[in-house]
Amino acid sequence: MIEQFHPRIIENKDWATLLFVLAFAVVAITKSAYENRFSEFTKLIFSDKYVKIYRDVSHLKSSFTVALFFVQIISYAFFIQLTMHLFGYAAKTDWMLFTQIVTFLTYFILAKYLIEKIVGTSFNINEFVDLFNLQKATYRTYIGLLILPVNAILFYHDDIPKIIPLAIIGVSACISMFSYFISIKTYQNTIINKLFYFILYLCALEIAPYYFLYYWITKVAQ
Repeated sequence: MIEQFHPRIIENKDWATLLFVLAFAVVAITKSAYENRFSEFTKLIFSDKYVKIYRDVSHLKSSFTVALFFVQIISYAFFIQLTMHLFGYAAKTDWMLFTQIVTFLTYFILAKYLIEKIVGTSFNINEFVDLFNLQKATYRTYIGLLILPVNAILFYHDDIPKIIPLAIIGVSACISMFSYFISIKTYQNTIINKLFYFILYLCALEIAPYYFLYYWITKVAQ
């Protein structure tokens, strides 16, 4: 009887391990360099103290924000790819797909920011748009940090229930809605005075881009 040997396919996870280690290292370094600020940042879901203290637009370009921007891109890219994997649309170890997602997310966020700056200047609501952007970026980064360890667990385990990514998306959506509520409450006077522009801004730059993002992800998955 002749035995047939089948080659064992070994998935390459080294690139993912390196990125996870790098992302956690950046978080650790940021926490060490900005101990008080990071401590307030971690309490963001329970208190708006951080938003009130660091509401100056200059904080949008600080090293704290830039470092955690890198982490959130890595975190969101992993989550998108893992979700696609769990639903059978992609391999979680496909580093080429991961690179595409990272590139798209980076350009998407930066392009959206620049367009919002242009719209803010055109509608004479530049100050509001800057502050609104800062608050959105803060909560978006917070969500990215929350799901980073979850991504690590999902990546190195098989047979993960599909309800888990859906639950994470639901919680993230709730946090995002909470951030919008805080923003609207904080800047309600400005919004009332420029209600038409705010509605236009909301539809054109807050709803449409995310629909486009969803469309792109579903196209890539096909």
